[in-house]
Amino acid sequence: MKDDRPITERAFWTEGGDRPSRWLITCDHATNRVPAWVGGGTLGIAPEDMARHIAYDVGAAGLASRLAALMDAPAIFSDFSRLVIDPNRGEDDPTLLMRLYDGTVIPANKDADQAELRRRLDRLHRPYHDALEALADRHLDRCICAVHSFTPQLRGRPMRPWQVGILYSWQDVRLGPPMVQACREAGWITGENQPYDGHLEGDSIDRHALKHGRPNVLIEVRNDLIADAAGQAEWAGRLAPVITATLAATGL
Repeated sequence: MKDDRPITERAFWTEGGDRPSRWLITCDHATNRVPAWVGGGTLGIAPEDMARHIAYDVGAAGLASRLAALMDAPAIFSDFSRLVIDPNRGEDDPTLLMRLYDGTVIPANKDADQAELRRRLDRLHRPYHDALEALADRHLDRCICAVHSFTPQLRGRPMRPWQVGILYSWQDVRLGPPMVQACREAGWITGENQPYDGHLEGDSIDRHALKHGRPNVLIEVRNDLIADAAGQAEWAGRLAPVITATLAATGL
């Protein structure tokens, strides 16, 4: 599946849709793009804020692309900023359209009404999730690996020590805890459901993995480690064999 609209309008893109792996790599926060029909292409915040983690997951798209290629797996990427509308939130989540994030007010969202929210759902959020589910359905034994990144430090908060975070829901502990152990055995400072909790009702993993019984894991990599192509390639090379071996060891 692909979004055939012009690149300035599309909601997502895919790579390797016909690759045979049972894994599907997802990247919910791949870009910081603001479509022209949203505020004329700007959310009203400074360019330096649009380059921060509040607008997208820095380095995650490159990591996900390299990881998918190494694992011979399909991958899907959102193509709109999480500040336009967050694809990793359910449609009734109050943080779906953020008005304030890590100390930055989002002017284009401050007065957005329900009609504007529906427009962004219809043109961006829903097409992305429809495409993700279509890719997931292509394999009877699909596993989902969601790739994200996190900032080393939120404003006014302590530094985060982890290199990698493995997130999972208490509703499915088949793959998450073994991944935590495998990452720690590899020598990485690994957070278990840190820096974020692994279960959020209506998020991408809940919607496309938990509700279908698909094995899943969400990987967060600290964004200073994958800010450039070299770091993305290095961490993809580290993570791919660990992910593959951990799934095999579980017998899922």
